[in-house]
Formats: sequence, structure tokens, C-alpha cells
Amino acid sequence: MRLGVLDVGSNTVHLLVVDAHPGARPLPAHSHKVELRLAQLLDEDGAIGSDGVDQLAAVVREALQAAEDKGVEDLLPFATSAVREASNADDVLARVRAETGVELTVLTGAEEARLTFLAARRWFGWSAGRLLVLDIGGGSLEIAYGMDEEPDAAVSLPLGAGRLTAARLPDDPPHPDDVRALRRHVRTEIARTVGEFSRLGAPDHVVATSKTFRQLARITGAARSAEGLYVQRELKRASLEAWVPRLAAMTSTERAELPGVSEGRAHQLLAGALVAEGAMDLFRVESLEICPWALREGVILRRLDHMGQ
Repeated sequence: MRLGVLDVGSNTVHLLVVDAHPGARPLPAHSHKVELRLAQLLDEDGAIGSDGVDQLAAVVREALQAAEDKGVEDLLPFATSAVREASNADDVLARVRAETGVELTVLTGAEEARLTFLAARRWFGWSAGRLLVLDIGGGSLEIAYGMDEEPDAAVSLPLGAGRLTAARLPDDPPHPDDVRALRRHVRTEIARTVGEFSRLGAPDHVVATSKTFRQLARITGAARSAEGLYVQRELKRASLEAWVPRLAAMTSTERAELPGVSEGRAHQLLAGALVAEGAMDLFRVESLEICPWALREGVILRRLDHMGQ
């Protein structure tokens, strides 16, 4: 059957259409995305303004039309941290439902971490052993660890690249004092969770998902996306540490000229790099592997599991 997953994230609204059935690998058929940057549309009270909700509803309607055009039988719509943490989240959901007919399921941070972990486990298989999975989104950082398909530990921290950029790096290029302050903040937040994971033992394999990690891997020498999903891509901490001060000295325009960095994400790449560097350092990760599957694939896989049952 043809499934669609509609991901209302902090940076983008992304419709992914796949051909899938229980027991088979989902095959991508279509991708439709719009950069909305909901995390940056919050007002001083933490609410998504009326204009932002109007934009969201319009983008959801556009995605619905695309899903219909591509013959989607079952649409799985969900929202993550930007909607989840908005002070007017209930009103936003009600307006989207009234104007589009779409009932957005709001995932908790822990659910995001668990579903992303499921996708990584299915991609790498049981031979990967104990997995540590890191995911940097626009609004949050998800960390999960475990041996099975359900992680033994899963947390979500408010350390998304878009959120941190908007709140703590107002200048372009950023002021060195702001960069140092953000670095301290990131490491303090991550350090509070390290003990919960350390008691479970060292992972056998560390993987990362998300656009941020893919871009960081690319600028440090990983293969281009055009070379396909099955090319192994790694991010080494030593390489990342060498790049962080370079990114801090660049403007967003200069970062957008780096290989694999999109213009729309360039402004938040430094914040993402500081989060990635902090996580790899505090979890004592020298190298990690990029996983092509993430939250959207996890949602699809969970749906297929329920169909099979």
C-alpha cells in the first residue's frame, strides 16, 4: 500500500510518501517539503501567531493535495517540538483541524527518541549490538540507547539547532561571547543526562540521524547524498572539533557555500555543531555513523508493525 507521513517539524513541514507493506522495506515514492521554521515564529509568550498558523494550515493543505495526487491510502500526520511546546498548542491544532481536516498527533520528546531509535535499529539490524542514537532537530536533541527495538533509555532535550540559534546567537557572524555561552549551556544540559546512559554500559555502535548531522558529516569529508543511501558516512569528533571555530567565524552566507549545506539551514549550522560536539565529547564518542532513516521512517515502521498484528 502507499503510505504518507506528514511531519510538522520545527524547521520544515515534510510529506514523505512510501510504498510499503508489513515485513518489507519502505520504498520512497515522493517527497514534498516546505521550510516553515515554526520554532522561529513563536512570539514573546511562546505562542505561534495567527500568521504562523495561517501559513501552517496552507502548507498542510498543500501537502494533502500532494498526498492525494500521489495516491496515498493512509496519511500519518504528526507534529514535534515547535507545536508541542507552543503555549497555544491546543488552539493551533484546533485551527489546523478545522481548516484542513487533518488531526495532527503531537509526539512527546520521548516518543520522538523511541521512534527514531526504532528506525536506526531496523536500518542497522541486530548485528549492531547496543545502539546509541543521536538526533538534532530544529527544536530538540533526542538521545536513545538500547539493545532491542525499544530503547532502554530515551530523552529529549531543548537543544534544537533552530531554537538555540534564535534564542542565543542573534548576530551574523555570532559574537564570540555568545558562542562561548551557548557552548556552556549545551554541555550543561547534556551532562545532566549522561549518567542515565552510562550506567547501561558502553554502546557497540553510535549512530546519528537528522539533516544537521548529515551536513556536518559532509563538510568534514563524507560522501555526497547523490552517491546513495548505502554509502557509509561517518562523522569523527576530531574533525568536527576542528570545524567548530571555523563555522563560528563565518556568516550564514559563507556557510551556505560549504558542500552539502543548504541556504535555509546555514544560519543554524553552528548551533547544531556545538550540540553535536558536546554530545560526542560528553558521551565519549570518537566517531559515529550517519543513519539515513530517522523519525519519519520510525513512524512508518510502527504503523506497518500494527498492520501486521
